[in-house]
Amino acid sequence: MNNPVYTVSKKFRAGIIGATGMVGQRFITLLENHPYFETAGLAASGRSAGMTYGEAVEGRWKLDIPCPENIKKMVVHDASDVAGFAEGLDLVFCAVNMKKDEIKALEERYAKLECPVVSNNSAHRHTPDVPMVVPEINADHIRIIDAQRRRLGTQRGFIAVKSNCSLQSYVPALHPLMKYGIEKALVCTYQAISGAGKNFKDWPEMEHNIIPFIGGEEEKSEQEPLRIWGHIENGEIVKAEGPVITTQCIRVPVLDGHTAAVFVTFEEGKKPSKEEIIKVWREYSGVPQELKLPSAPEHFIQYLEDDNRPQVALDVNYENGFGVSMGRLREDTVFDYKFVGLSHNTVRGAAGGAVLTAELLTAKKYITAK
Repeated sequence: MNNPVYTVSKKFRAGIIGATGMVGQRFITLLENHPYFETAGLAASGRSAGMTYGEAVEGRWKLDIPCPENIKKMVVHDASDVAGFAEGLDLVFCAVNMKKDEIKALEERYAKLECPVVSNNSAHRHTPDVPMVVPEINADHIRIIDAQRRRLGTQRGFIAVKSNCSLQSYVPALHPLMKYGIEKALVCTYQAISGAGKNFKDWPEMEHNIIPFIGGEEEKSEQEPLRIWGHIENGEIVKAEGPVITTQCIRVPVLDGHTAAVFVTFEEGKKPSKEEIIKVWREYSGVPQELKLPSAPEHFIQYLEDDNRPQVALDVNYENGFGVSMGRLREDTVFDYKFVGLSHNTVRGAAGGAVLTAELLTAKKYITAK
């Protein structure tokens, strides 16, 4: 981890809602020895409530990193007991498997009890005053929290969300090129099974298989970038009008790592050279790098010259899974350019992205001690 510009004298007490799931497990490992946060509470459905965490995940721990011993001894709370779980916590991370309207209501209940929520869920991604943040791209959107707090009637409480995991393999690459005027993009994503919260033990029929559909994924992949590129106006985030993005999202037999094949066309007369694009990618950095946030990759985007890269096996853990990898940039016969992107879907694309967002919110004083 970096030596951050912003430091804390005492770690903030963090709760994890949905702690027994795959993203919840990733939160646990990322918060171990974190300089800003300590895991102070674990919550899940009523089925696990009252068990120790070790009992609740016995035979269900999905990561190749072992569960910390101190976490195994913690008692799991019922996530629906909002007042009981939020008491004594400075913030919560949320990654639950529930109906969208139920998630929206649950997260608002926590926020209204003055407990900030940093969410991996999609439920609030289009709530007008909830920031959907990729910290290197639209860190300024966290300013909308002031308007959200007025609506909720809170002093500390708010909800911030991260974007869909699929976006991380192409939006970071497109964003620095927006200054050239992107007209349209076509993206095909090849998404790992951990994005569905599963491994091959849970989902053996995915071995040697491809499924050409992931429910709701294409709409998210086409619309969420426009919200990230939007602007704040009258207490709401207004989506950008373009560029036009069309996607196909495909489930592939890979455990971790979303790959994207990307095709892009620029406005007439604004097409950059291949060398310019690579230079822009390699030099790009954002607020997390400026603040040296603990989880921020030193180099957000790497470009790999080898035609056989990026590869999941070699590149998914670039910058501890917080960086993104690009390769195979070349001119196209239909679009201006095409390239391939790769990101770690449960680090940068899920729990890690939420932790980095929480670090940003802490450094900007939106998360404070109770």
